[in-house]
Amino acid sequence: MLSSLASATKGFNQKLFFFSVHKNLFTRPIIAMAGTGVSSSPAYSTSSPSQAPLKRVGTHNGSFHCDEALGCFMIRLTDKFFNAQIVRSRDPKVLDDLDAVLDVGGVYDPSNDCYDHHQKGFEEVFGHGFSTKLSSAGLVYKAIDAIDNGINQYDTDKPPRYVNNTNLSSRVGKLNLDWTEPDQSAERENEAFQQGMDLAGKEFLDTVRFYVRSWLPARSIVVECIAERYDYDPSGEIMVLKRFCPWKLHLFELEEEMKIEPLIKYVLYEDDRGKQWRVQAVAVSPDRFESRKPLPAQWRGLRDDELSKEAGIPGCVFVHMSGFIGGNQSYGGALAMARAALKL
Repeated sequence: MLSSLASATKGFNQKLFFFSVHKNLFTRPIIAMAGTGVSSSPAYSTSSPSQAPLKRVGTHNGSFHCDEALGCFMIRLTDKFFNAQIVRSRDPKVLDDLDAVLDVGGVYDPSNDCYDHHQKGFEEVFGHGFSTKLSSAGLVYKAIDAIDNGINQYDTDKPPRYVNNTNLSSRVGKLNLDWTEPDQSAERENEAFQQGMDLAGKEFLDTVRFYVRSWLPARSIVVECIAERYDYDPSGEIMVLKRFCPWKLHLFELEEEMKIEPLIKYVLYEDDRGKQWRVQAVAVSPDRFESRKPLPAQWRGLRDDELSKEAGIPGCVFVHMSGFIGGNQSYGGALAMARAALKL
């Protein structure tokens, strides 16, 4: 597991991923430089035996977004810029005196450590595997970068049916100073930016840990269960998870890679909390609610004895109104439900 963590977080300071929380790991303050020069003396790390000066990374001041807040947090995770001081300014003379610059004027010059904070710049800092689908950092950052650049999630001109204002980008954006707030000083603005870095950074580390410690190891379990699907039903359309794990996205990817035909319709797994078994209909795609083959309409919304009588299967517990999931008290009962559903 440790090798998987190191591989998926290559380029980052590895010790950060073994902390339960990231709070107080970074000690350097965020400073605002609105003038034409830097008056403060160079910062030194008290933990460094060589007393080497710490790096300083610049980004723009004023209103901020999730991508530069996360970008500043992420660059301070790297060995090269670990615990760097963040300097917020738009003054070219100030920025030219720094060790690296993020998100200022769209400048991309990696030879001088100038990054526009978008995908190309981060590939330069963290390595060219950053954006691959099995790269933990890429999985976390890509959506945030797309939101900042106004890239639609779907190729359609139709308006969305609803707007999600609770995602990470929205929550970080709401930390900007409200126009009604009396204190609009640079110091107060920097405090808000620090809050944005903390919020985005914590979710980044938590998500990377999830992908490395939970999601990625689950792939091998799903591979094995796909290979054994004919042991449970001759159709090959029922998969049984021997151990519950994050399976949905792995299933879609593996079906394509392994050229699975026919596609799997139902996945069975044990609900450890209720000591019951679930039969879940596989969605038509990872981002859709519709199922490839929902559980039968005549079962939906029924429970317990009424459901068992309708299905002709003992031990039934429930079937959701949409038909995407149902339950049975036993493994045999759940398998019988899945087999019957295939025929209805």
